Amino acid sequence: MQRCGWAEGDPLMLEYHDREWGVPVHDDRLLFEFLVLEGAQAGLSWMTILRKREAYREVFKDFDPAAVGRFGEPAVVRLLASSAIVRNRRKIESAVRNARVIWAIAREQGSFDRYVWSFVGGRPRRNAWQTMAQIPAQTAESLALSKDLIARGANFVGPTICYAFMQATGLVNDHLVSCFRYSEV
Repeated sequence: MQRCGWAEGDPLMLEYHDREWGVPVHDDRLLFEFLVLEGAQAGLSWMTILRKREAYREVFKDFDPAAVGRFGEPAVVRLLASSAIVRNRRKIESAVRNARVIWAIAREQGSFDRYVWSFVGGRPRRNAWQTMAQIPAQTAESLALSKDLIARGANFVGPTICYAFMQATGLVNDHLVSCFRYSEV
């Protein structure tokens, strides 16, 4: 069975690739989770974040944007003391700020899901990459999403982070055409 090359090696990464990466997500909490995790991953390996994912779910209230948006300085300090997550003040504060932005978007547009999917016309973009080298780091859609989120007050949502978010949540299908998951998602 052929897979995207990045998924080989670690069983956790393999499971993530085979079951989750690129599957269209329409749940606001899961979308928020991926946005936080992609931001936390900046400068680190995705494997590091995958290993800490369950701890993130616990400390970020199962990624309920309303709950996380109410975090104040005491919660940030508590999170900075937790070795179970990435202890970076800017990334933690970003998760709180972005929760508030996502909550506001959901109230304005009916859901965060509706908002993010509007950047791809409501349907996954299906690419046809033959090699990993062909996959871009960002696209016009990820740049547009990034600019809009930043204009609304979000951060750690640059176009590269937004593109990784779009790949993970199935807004785009970037499995290689040779990967067995390409036709499944």
